[in-house]
Amino acid sequence: MTMCRGVRGATTVDSNDREEILGATRQLLALMIRRNSIDRADLASAIFTVTKDLDAEFPALAARQLGWADVPLICGYEISVPGSLPLCIRVLLHWNTDKRADQIQHIYARQAERLRPDLTELPAVDWAELEDWIGEQMREAE
Repeated sequence: MTMCRGVRGATTVDSNDREEILGATRQLLALMIRRNSIDRADLASAIFTVTKDLDAEFPALAARQLGWADVPLICGYEISVPGSLPLCIRVLLHWNTDKRADQIQHIYARQAERLRPDLTELPAVDWAELEDWIGEQMREAE
């Protein structure tokens, strides 16, 4: 039975830089969709949040760069809590799937691993291969 499930992800950047925000977000989205075998046509929507120290670019633009033209996207600020992780980008994908909730792989990359240490058993990532895949997606989206 198909249900709408949430797929969570988070990553960090080193600075409030447009290209860094877009690159880290593209990598996060690529990991999320590849690890869960998500077909873009099954995405209902996506919510992106950033910490208050990130305002150089909307992270949702990274999804558009990957060809997500028909997916409703929105960006917002994460609640500022003293001592919370800085320079952080979070995403919540709403995905129509037959998978059970316990079959979904949530992705926490870079310094965001500390947000959910119980979910950070991320298998080794071939970053060069991931960037090649991202490049293919961006070329197809043009």
